[in-house]
Amino acid sequence: MNNLIRFDWAMKRLLRNKANFDILEGFLSELLNEDIKIENILDGESNKKHKDDKFNRVDLLVKNTKGELIIIEVQNNREHDYLLRILFGTSKLLLENMSAGMKYKEIKKIISVNIVYFELGQGDDYIYHGTTNFVGLNKKDTLKLSQDQQLLYKKEKVSKIYPEYYVIRVNQFDDVAKNTIDEWIYFLKNENIKKGFKAKGIQQANVKLNILKLSEADRKEYERFIEQVRYEESLIVSNYQAGEIKGKIEVAINAKKAGIPAETIVQITGLTKNEIKNL
Repeated sequence: MNNLIRFDWAMKRLLRNKANFDILEGFLSELLNEDIKIENILDGESNKKHKDDKFNRVDLLVKNTKGELIIIEVQNNREHDYLLRILFGTSKLLLENMSAGMKYKEIKKIISVNIVYFELGQGDDYIYHGTTNFVGLNKKDTLKLSQDQQLLYKKEKVSKIYPEYYVIRVNQFDDVAKNTIDEWIYFLKNENIKKGFKAKGIQQANVKLNILKLSEADRKEYERFIEQVRYEESLIVSNYQAGEIKGKIEVAINAKKAGIPAETIVQITGLTKNEIKNL
């Protein structure tokens, strides 16, 4: 139980910092099977506009560079109405991102990612993907978008217009990683990774989580060490830059003595005419 709470807390803490976006981008890229780039973290708590409105809270709400909204929820405790709650979450988010006069084609795509640590529903799998499709009652064909609609919506399939749902039933995972998203689920379940894991962002996530597991004294010592390393690196850069400038000045002085025109010295050294004149 403590492990799950710690990971839940760690994910929300780490991923609100843009410096750690590579972790969330890695996980989402592996799950959605496309290269996901996060633009920013949005407020995960929706304000009530009316006293009778139902409050909507999600663990993490992000916007990617395609303008899509992605909800990420980590649910530790059993909720019998959880499937209805994720429906409410996407529906309310959809309404909150609509404004008066807004065209339907401007409606934002919503993806709901749910990481659950309890037995949700009945099934043999540990990853479920929910989409909306229209299937013919008679001919059993799936309704497709026309070419004009594909251009209008910038989507290839009807299912890509509507909200999509991913449910990861962590406890149903058998700890056998057959692909890169399995590596992430192994990490979500066990809070560690095996040698050879190569999923995007997973190495960074493991390092950051291990740092958070340190005692307060050890973590402060680690942070002091990192700060010292950064300071030493900045000194190296500063010394290099100082040496580079000194070298340019020496070249400029020798060039002036040799009677080389100032314009040529500017091109050679990158110094300005005034700087060369004052040498």
